[in-house]
Amino acid sequence: MNWKAVLTQYVKTIVESLYQSGLRHVVISPGSRSTPLAYVFAEHPDIQTHIAIDERSASFYALGMAKKSSHPVALLCTSGTAAANYYPAVIEAKYARVPLVVLTADRPHELREVGAPQAIDQTDLYGKHVKWSVDLPQPNDREITNTYLQKTCQKAFVVSQKAPKGPVHLNVPLPEPLIPELPLGFAKVPAYSHSNVGRLFPTDEMITEFMSLLESDKKGLMVVGELSDPQAQGRILELSQKFHLPVLADPLSQLRNPQAESKGTVIESYDTFLRFKERLEALKPDYVIKIGATPVSKPLTQFLQALGEIRYIVIDEGEHRDPIHRATDAWAVNETLLLREVLLLESKGNQNADWLKKWQTLNEKTKSLLEQKSEILPWNEGKAVQSIIRSLPSDSLLFVGNSMPIRDVDTFLHSQVQNLQVLANRGTNGIDGVVSSALGASTLHNQNYLLIGDLSFYHDLNGLLIAQMEEIDITIFVLNNNGGGIFSFLPQSEQPYHFEKLFGTPANLTFEHVVNMYNGYYQKVHNERELEEALQIVHSQGGLKVVEIMTNREENVVIHRELWNSVSQEMIDDE
Repeated sequence: MNWKAVLTQYVKTIVESLYQSGLRHVVISPGSRSTPLAYVFAEHPDIQTHIAIDERSASFYALGMAKKSSHPVALLCTSGTAAANYYPAVIEAKYARVPLVVLTADRPHELREVGAPQAIDQTDLYGKHVKWSVDLPQPNDREITNTYLQKTCQKAFVVSQKAPKGPVHLNVPLPEPLIPELPLGFAKVPAYSHSNVGRLFPTDEMITEFMSLLESDKKGLMVVGELSDPQAQGRILELSQKFHLPVLADPLSQLRNPQAESKGTVIESYDTFLRFKERLEALKPDYVIKIGATPVSKPLTQFLQALGEIRYIVIDEGEHRDPIHRATDAWAVNETLLLREVLLLESKGNQNADWLKKWQTLNEKTKSLLEQKSEILPWNEGKAVQSIIRSLPSDSLLFVGNSMPIRDVDTFLHSQVQNLQVLANRGTNGIDGVVSSALGASTLHNQNYLLIGDLSFYHDLNGLLIAQMEEIDITIFVLNNNGGGIFSFLPQSEQPYHFEKLFGTPANLTFEHVVNMYNGYYQKVHNERELEEALQIVHSQGGLKVVEIMTNREENVVIHRELWNSVSQEMIDDE
């Protein structure tokens, strides 16, 4: 067999095995060493190839796509530091439990550690931040090699989906010449069966213990973060209604929606009223059921941390996430399967309707006061976020940046009529790659919006090229307070020495020229009226649109605290 035939069979086996396992999207950053794989991916009729020139941007783009679909997406780059640029997204994928299949082309073994250009040590490059890593054998004409490739690629795809989901790494050494035989044909092969892959089933003991707790007259509380299994949402609502459980639903849980509103058990304004110490004693539960990732809200975290010796069950399909170390029980189980089994049992229910009513009353009153008080306050980021949320069309995707944007969404996103899907990169809570992640998610959705701060937007300006190349419709709202707004809420702000230089970091940037470079629509707004006008325009246009919302960092802190204090005072006065 000649070399071109050997190379073609080798890379074709990798691509076909991944397709047969379920791969449908690959993000490719152009490079020389990855040439044969890039060609074969592009040739495959049922794998969609996406091109992103910058590797860091490409990796977050793939991550956003995989986050939106809950399905593995592949990444492909050339050798050398191109692969190192994937590292931040690989780390985010690990901690956010997002399935990625990372393919890094490499120099052949004889060119490693001998001073060859564009050659670094890529074996085990991502260390503990991937679930599995393998350095594949070089192309050869041995039949066992192709069999090994097939099984290894299948395993990689499955491992990325096993609980907890995450990234895997295949390092692919490719000698020259690098051009495979073209064009290629692909046989129609049946897909591998991956039903229930990695799902952890509940034990009888878990089911019995859970039901016993629910049927007791103890006052329970459910805390729900971002969920690994979207099917759990309906069962959480059904369970909470049946057993009078308040559900403190993080904005990323997707439970602040019309279905939740109809059930009436979802509590959304806890981030505000849990700041009021006068309220906390009456809200202490006898037990807590925590499902999903760690919630955004710091007041909620502090409330849970301050609870006495109570039963605290963490239900998590992977390693249990309990940063406050409150768990008395950690159940490694798929939440949907556990809740399904519990709901199938006959139950006498409990007598805790008054407990749920207490939370509901407080929640509705807080939401009403937030709306009333916010209306009369001056222009600030919270008011801007409220206007944006109210304006979004039904079934929109809202990707949210970290630091202040996600916190304002937590405060002001209440159960809506229009049903929004809210996503964010909360694995490591970083500000890098957010634009690219939002674009990746937008590739698989129709009505797309990103809410982001100015420093985070600056951090990932390269991602805007993807919007142009992939022709993605997205509206980006940039909250520009000229620096790191979150630090103004932290203790650092109380120490005036070097604060602006070290933490405020004013960049003194506006982004009109950058948006123009990528052929996008741009509008700058300074107040509520201008924002309303901009919203009418961007909702009716396609392509890339950027609305830059100018705010003041110092005023923003004062107004936020004034809002919380005025809500608190009015609730006290009403008692």
